[in-house]
Amino acid sequence: MTHQKKDKKAVVIGAGMAGLSSAIRLASRGVRVTVYDQQGTYGGKMGVWEQDGYRYDTGPSLFTMPQYVNELLSIDGKSDVDFKYMELQSICNYFWEDGTRMKATKDIEQLKEEFLKQLGEPNENIEDFLTDSKTKFEITNHVFLEKSLHKLRTYLSWGTLKSFFSLSKVEVFKNMNARNEQRFKNPKTVQFFNRYATYNGSNPYEAPATLNVIPHYEFGFGAFFPEKGIRSIADALYQKACLLGVEFEFDTRISKVAKVGKGYTVNEGEVVDIVVCNMDVASAAKGPLKDFISSKRKNYEPSGSALIFYWGIDREFPELDLHNIFFSDDYKKEFENIFYRKKIDDDPTVYVHISSKFKKDDAPEGCENWFVMVNAPYADGQDWENMIREARQHIITKINRILEVDITKHIRVEHQLTPELIQRNTGSYKGALYGSSSNNRMAAFLRQPNFSSDHKGLYFCGGSVHPGGGIPLCLLSGKITTDIIARDFNLY
Repeated sequence: MTHQKKDKKAVVIGAGMAGLSSAIRLASRGVRVTVYDQQGTYGGKMGVWEQDGYRYDTGPSLFTMPQYVNELLSIDGKSDVDFKYMELQSICNYFWEDGTRMKATKDIEQLKEEFLKQLGEPNENIEDFLTDSKTKFEITNHVFLEKSLHKLRTYLSWGTLKSFFSLSKVEVFKNMNARNEQRFKNPKTVQFFNRYATYNGSNPYEAPATLNVIPHYEFGFGAFFPEKGIRSIADALYQKACLLGVEFEFDTRISKVAKVGKGYTVNEGEVVDIVVCNMDVASAAKGPLKDFISSKRKNYEPSGSALIFYWGIDREFPELDLHNIFFSDDYKKEFENIFYRKKIDDDPTVYVHISSKFKKDDAPEGCENWFVMVNAPYADGQDWENMIREARQHIITKINRILEVDITKHIRVEHQLTPELIQRNTGSYKGALYGSSSNNRMAAFLRQPNFSSDHKGLYFCGGSVHPGGGIPLCLLSGKITTDIIARDFNLY
């Protein structure tokens, strides 16, 4: 049920996933909320691009943990926003240079048989890994993902104590790749599960084995596709926020936040009690919140980024699915180039997302809309024009080899998204996709807290804040933040 209106006003800076989550939760507790965004719309990185009958979701492409969206849409007990999605039976198709192919499925028995048939990986190895992934989730979820790591009360609950007693199973001090090499027989299986480090922009050769929790999101809870495309997640949350009375001001850059008595002003406007920053922390620390954020937040080590091509293809490829991966031959070299040499490898792993496989009107009849992405370093002064030109050719050459086709003959529409454009369009520090790097084993504790310990009424959420980037974690970031606000301002 929606709470009675209280005499509290809040400003949310940024209408990304975490900002929408925070706004909905605050409004449902009776707070008067205004959301500002420098872009002309909501959704943050979750944008849309269209041309000549081809439509693309320009940001995230994988949808997991829909319960977090459903919770927000029914937060007031009403089902007044239409949001439908389907569960994927076939999650992703995988391709290797030597001709090996395999399909990852929702059905775990089928998945194990596919590993055995295509890679010779024993069933028990896959079963043991997925069981361990589930265990990691059960240990970490209620502490690391649903609560603040920077509040004493988090560590005083029995649930938290139980999790800490089991921390050895989380494998914080073990390396992801090294641990996977111990587990699996076939190097291709190691590569398959190492790939999940890229779900938060990490390097599997440096990241802790804790990240082996990520496959449980896919295989334990399932992967999904919204019937109207990924952008419809943002559409649904925006509609819900509006129904709850949230006001939005777009095309509005926040230049200054100032303390006035016990409250704050934003761009010298009215005094509000609560400010929630959904901006990237480094950008905020150099901009409107420079007087409120520690200088050490201004130059954090960013996560990886991406180079994305949006190609309108004039034919269909039955061997491809909604999600497809074309693996590099030397995965370690690829990540060394990304994280150490700050360049895109000449044999990149290529991800191809084709939403028209499920949403037919995303491409003209008989055609497909290819979202083609490779892992990329964050923007750090590179010659991007040359890097993009070379990467495009390497991607085309790879796809041509594996699919035995000249894909250039079939590209009718083309558009690009680079780390520099990500930085410019969304304010993400150096174009990082997931905020700060998770390669450090203590990364979870080093992220920006969801609140300011020095300034009451100032809070943070989003991909650069605890618990991290990606749709589920950003929605949880909004929840953690508003739970803290509710306690601080007695919004019950």
